[in-house]
Amino acid sequence: MVGDEIEMEPEDNRVYKTLLESTKAIPWRIDWATMKFSYIGPQIEKLLGWTPDSWISVEDWAARMHEDDREKVVNFCVSQSKSGIDHEADYRALTADGNYVWIRDVVHVVRKGDEVEALVGFMFDISERKKNEEELLRLNRKLEEYSFSDGLTSVANRRLFDMTLEREWGSAYRECRPLSLIMFDVDCFKDYNDMYGHPTGDECLKRIAQLLAAVAGRSRDLFARFGGEEFAMILPETDAHNAIAVAEKCRQLVLDEMIPHRGSKQGAFLTVSSGVSTIIPTVKDTSSAFVERVDWLLYQAKQEGRNCVVSKGNKES
Repeated sequence: MVGDEIEMEPEDNRVYKTLLESTKAIPWRIDWATMKFSYIGPQIEKLLGWTPDSWISVEDWAARMHEDDREKVVNFCVSQSKSGIDHEADYRALTADGNYVWIRDVVHVVRKGDEVEALVGFMFDISERKKNEEELLRLNRKLEEYSFSDGLTSVANRRLFDMTLEREWGSAYRECRPLSLIMFDVDCFKDYNDMYGHPTGDECLKRIAQLLAAVAGRSRDLFARFGGEEFAMILPETDAHNAIAVAEKCRQLVLDEMIPHRGSKQGAFLTVSSGVSTIIPTVKDTSSAFVERVDWLLYQAKQEGRNCVVSKGNKES
């Protein structure tokens, strides 16, 4: 075994070796001049399946590392060691049966004068820690999703709408490209709630939200709940003609669902009204003023009889 190459006759050395080999941490030593292991703890076989005497040189260490980790970790450890800097590195180590175990290598650089003489360190199994970290990241991502998702309808919420609008506004300004915005309002929704009750009203909003969200099919399109029974759709790089067509498609989809609304003054079924506008932002424009304009167009649609799309102050449908 590699460990047998180390002379440990004195009692204190034997005690020291026993202590090292009884810990879960795996001790090792590499001679800098030869880049070969002069010692590696027998615990390595239990953890990775490789026998201690199979660890001959740093090439074995590098070869038994996940290919996605290898270049970065090896380059980092070599550069730090050459500079005489103690360091740590996390990587996935290959087991003898073809699986991987997360390892943390804690490295101490032993110097003789100005020259590096050896590297000594410990390998730690951090698989459980990595598993916990990954679970925490998953939970944090889920929490972030929730923070940008409307609690009732599961579409984007007002917070994500505001963030996306600012990002797309900046992009449209820099690239001199059109940006379109549609705002929707469910017609006579107070009457719907009064007639059918709030639980049914909530289900109705969910149904409409999922229906209209499917229309925003491109990766940069965003459909969001703006508030109450109002929704909004951001359409980057979309001209006025196509934005109006999208708004009209949404209006027709809701009508075609034929959701009964006996309390409506409009007709037998639930409908939506829309305001839509398109802009190529200039230095004089602001996103807030743009939203206010589209909201005013939506108000015009409500005033002009509902179940319609209004753009530029004119009734489109």
